[in-house]
Amino acid sequence: MKTLDATAKGVYLITVTPFTDSGALDLESTDRMVDFCLESGVTGLTVLGIMGEAAKLTAEESRLFVKQVLKRVDGRVPVVVGASAAGFAPMKELTQSVMDLGASGVMVAPPSSMRTDDQIVGYFDMVTETLGPDVPWVLQDHPVSTGVKMSASVILRIFENSPTCVMLKHEDVPGLTKISAYRAASDNGEARRVSILTGNGGGLFLPEELSRGADGAMTGFAYPEMMVDVVAAHARGDLERAHDLFDAYLPLSRYEQQPGIGLAVRKHLLAERGVIASAAIRRPGPKLSAQDIADIDRLVKRQTQRLAELD
Repeated sequence: MKTLDATAKGVYLITVTPFTDSGALDLESTDRMVDFCLESGVTGLTVLGIMGEAAKLTAEESRLFVKQVLKRVDGRVPVVVGASAAGFAPMKELTQSVMDLGASGVMVAPPSSMRTDDQIVGYFDMVTETLGPDVPWVLQDHPVSTGVKMSASVILRIFENSPTCVMLKHEDVPGLTKISAYRAASDNGEARRVSILTGNGGGLFLPEELSRGADGAMTGFAYPEMMVDVVAAHARGDLERAHDLFDAYLPLSRYEQQPGIGLAVRKHLLAERGVIASAAIRRPGPKLSAQDIADIDRLVKRQTQRLAELD
């Protein structure tokens, strides 16, 4: 499989991890989920992310899940694996394992203990050293989950120090100004150009992020075809079509991004679409109420109507 590089663009879908009703890994649904993603036109996949319940998997389950995904993908698209860990030993072990299996790269977020700019830069210097010169990696900037705020200048320092960091997964809010700052720096020759894929909640700011210089999206949504079509329309210069498509899906995307129950909404929708057999979330995790499900049903019906009007 081709390794990740700074030219990456398009939609790298953050996948869920399918479980059975009893909480066991569901590898049959994993195959069906991979097929669904590829049929939706995604450029790549990202597994073992926050919404992939990576923290709830054992080390062996993580390896087994990645192995199943890579087997089903069979080299057709790049696969990035979340490798953030409490220490560098487990990070290195998982990275070596998934790269040997055929992963295209790994993604790393800063630990919550990082507070100063120098601490953050120093940490990622050690990440680069730990992963080695042959492993391309993605810098995840998601302060909502990590509690770590990384300024544009800090991220540019990380890029300068870490030649194997080839992509930024941009998830800061508000973050449009940061994207503009990165692109201005690379356009002016002040920094090397890296791929920027955005991850703000199912692409909640995707059209604006693309206009600021993002290369695509790396996030999850039960309707990945929305992001694929928006990125494609934007790339061919049809900005109005990109915004119209985005607007048609926005109410449901917004509902799916609710803190606390968002993953439950996504898994419910994927189960309803026949992608996974069960909407189960491994404990501890939320459950949807009958009112939640009624809300979702209404939003799906309205979304279908809006899409029909666009066509």
